[in-house]
Amino acid sequence: MRTDKIILKGMVFYGYHGARPAEQEVGQRFVVDIEIYKDTSVAGRSDNLIDTVSYSEFYRITKQVIEGPNRKLLENLAEVIAKTILESHDVEAVKVFIKKPEVPIKGSILDYAGVEIFRKK
Repeated sequence: MRTDKIILKGMVFYGYHGARPAEQEVGQRFVVDIEIYKDTSVAGRSDNLIDTVSYSEFYRITKQVIEGPNRKLLENLAEVIAKTILESHDVEAVKVFIKKPEVPIKGSILDYAGVEIFRKK
């Protein structure tokens, strides 16, 4: 696998996911980073959009999942995003990192709770 990456970092969406009923009722922000692993050498030489993949399409997939039906686990959200990207695009692998900045852990002080997964074809 090549080490070329396409990166979308700091995408922020509002969703209704979580193991607790209150999280699914009130909702919260989710911050998502994705890295797409793909050989970009052809696009680098040609300077032609047709030789790469659509960044906006990866954003759309991520938004659709995070703003879509309620799920209990960050792991599931990440898995659905990764699977959708791998199945619908000519890419070698994907890394998905999802953060919950306002995680409801009683008495906690932390920047976020998160999950990172890496999947390849």
